[in-house]
Amino acid sequence: MTASLDGIGASVAAARSLLFVPGDRPDRFAKAAASGADLVVLDLEDAVAPERKATAREFVRDWLAGGRAALVRINAHGTPWYEDDLAMAQDAGAPLMVPKAEDPERLAGHRTVQVPLIETALGVLRARELCAVPGVVRPAFGSIDLAAQLAVNPADREALHHARATLVLAAAAASVAPPVDGVTTAVNDTEAARDDTVYAARLGFSGKLCVHPGQVAVVHEALAPTPGEVRWAREVVEAAAGNTVAVLGGNMIDKPVVDRARRLLVRAGDRSRTEPAAPTTP
Repeated sequence: MTASLDGIGASVAAARSLLFVPGDRPDRFAKAAASGADLVVLDLEDAVAPERKATAREFVRDWLAGGRAALVRINAHGTPWYEDDLAMAQDAGAPLMVPKAEDPERLAGHRTVQVPLIETALGVLRARELCAVPGVVRPAFGSIDLAAQLAVNPADREALHHARATLVLAAAAASVAPPVDGVTTAVNDTEAARDDTVYAARLGFSGKLCVHPGQVAVVHEALAPTPGEVRWAREVVEAAAGNTVAVLGGNMIDKPVVDRARRLLVRAGDRSRTEPAAPTTP
């Protein structure tokens, strides 16, 4: 299938915060949906013990059957639960988060919108091919698992910088939405979540995986353009209106600069200046 960016596909592509909820805790599903998170991720993988996998799948099936939106993190290919998880999510029309994503051909066999969770060395090296699979709307970064494989500290930004940058480039090269950064494990340290989000945004990430509702608001704040950025973007768009090239504050303004300014205004919720004007010839 070719993923449409209508409906749920657009929601997945635009989500700033993706909040994990254990699939075997249906008592938390509604609370997560009311948390303010852009997207809830019902987790059948790491958050659920093996003996609870089948029960969790039924809880998730029931939730989705009520017409509620959620992303479903299924178990990885090669596990005993993969086929049943995949069938349940696809039958419900729910978007998938696919862990340990490494094989583009396997992703191509899925029938719904999907987010490959890139969390292995091989997945990073194949990130461009994974992002280019029809149905993929954006990648997500599994920093904890990758750090474990590489035997580095997941909090060491330098150690994981190359992997993060690779995902940003892969998403852009495949013309999908920018990637989602990995979790901040310090659930009660909102400043750590804010700092991690600001860092990821500097690299080109536009979303973050959350493991606690308290992280949602700070992630949204950290991803929002600053007042100075919004001011600059408005000035750029106004200066460029009707011109192919303009000058603002001694700096040349051409199409790439204007495009960046418009993207900043979209992130700020200001769409009044995001439509390009017809250029005039001097």
